[in-house]
Order: sequence, then C-alpha cells, then structure tokens
Amino acid sequence: MPQHSTPGHSRPALTKTQKFSIAGVATLGAAALAFSLVPGSADAGTQTQSLDAAAPVAFKQNVDAQQAVHAGVIKQRNTADKQAKDAAAAKAKAEADAAAKKRADEEAAAKKKAEDERKAKEAASRAAARKPVYANNLDGWIRQSLDIMKSKGIPGSYDGLHRNIIRESAGDPNAKNGWDINAINGTPSVGLLQVIQPTFDAYHVDGTSTNILDPVANITAAANYAADRYGSMDNVNSAY
Repeated sequence: MPQHSTPGHSRPALTKTQKFSIAGVATLGAAALAFSLVPGSADAGTQTQSLDAAAPVAFKQNVDAQQAVHAGVIKQRNTADKQAKDAAAAKAKAEADAAAKKRADEEAAAKKKAEDERKAKEAASRAAARKPVYANNLDGWIRQSLDIMKSKGIPGSYDGLHRNIIRESAGDPNAKNGWDINAINGTPSVGLLQVIQPTFDAYHVDGTSTNILDPVANITAAANYAADRYGSMDNVNSAY
C-alpha cells in the first residue's frame, strides 16, 4: 500500500552528496542484478566474487564524480576571485594614473606660472635698465624733451632747442616776461621758452606735466607749437 506524507509536511530536499550516494547504490544494485541473471554455467562462488568486485567500482565512481564537481566549483571560484582581483587592480592603477597625471599637470602649470613671472620680472628689469636717466638741469631737460618729441613725431634738434632757450630765458625755468604785449594782455610769457598759457594748453604734449613752468613740459609744448607754425624749432631765430 503506498505511503503518503503527513499533510502539511514536505519531504526534505536531498543534498548533493545524498544524491551521489543513491546513484552509487543504484549502480551497485544493477550490477548485482546483472550477475544474478548470468546462466547457470557460472558457479555461485564466481557470482559472489563479481558482486564483491562491482561494489568498490561503483563507490569509486561516486567519489570521482564528487571530486570532479568539487574541483569544478573550486576552479570557478578561483577564476571569479582572479577576475575580481584583476578588476580591482585595474581600477586602482587607473586611479593612480589619473592622480599622477593631475599632479603632473599641476606641477607643469605651477612651473609655467613661475617661469612667466620670472620672464616678466626680467623684462621689467631690462626696461628699467634701458630707461634713460636725465639730469635735473638744462641739458637733461632738453634731452628728455627730445626723446618725447621723437616718440610723438615732433621735429627739432638739441642745438635748435638750446639756442632758443638761451635767447628766451637764459636757461631759467621760472623766467617770466612782465612787460611785453602778452603781459599787458594778462597772459605773460613764462618758462624756458617763454610760452603763454593759451599756447601751452593748445600744444601740450600728452605724457608731460600740465604745469606750464615744468621745464620738460614747457620745452615740448613750445617745440610742438614751433613745428606747427615754422616746421621746427630749428627754424626759429627770434621771438616767435
């Protein structure tokens, strides 16, 4: 009579080892049955020996199968572990390479900045070294005015400026004419080249002082006026 399981209870699942064991037993049973069906030409002792020999073979096959499964599982696990380690190593290398590149870029940028600053300082130093130093006297004022005139395209020579300065003011930057028509009209001629304020304002050269008594500003404005009226201060030989 078939046996039924108690309602509400399920049979426990067989483990892998149990399955292999059952398979082994089944193999053993099959071997025994086969030998029992051999014709009577074989004696009972021979049948018993064959059955005894079949049992170890069946169990050995079971063990070999389990070992093969176990080896496969280990191999898969080792492969997965290696892949995980390789992936982690590749990620770590990529991060290290990125960090190294960032450091290299930052160092290169800092080096370039320092080099640019060094070059700028050297250029400023060279410019300062090239910048002429003018004496604070008539010779220095004329030479400074000539350099400004050259940069602005205003004609004139050292001799032409010096000659007219000596005639107009005897080289006194504070000289003032208080008796000519300009003085009578309320705009006296002043400075090295005896310039009146309206003329100074009209011909003032950018980059020079706006003070009419400043020697360089006075000379440069007068030379600019003379260039406009006479072509150059070199062409002026009397009151202008």
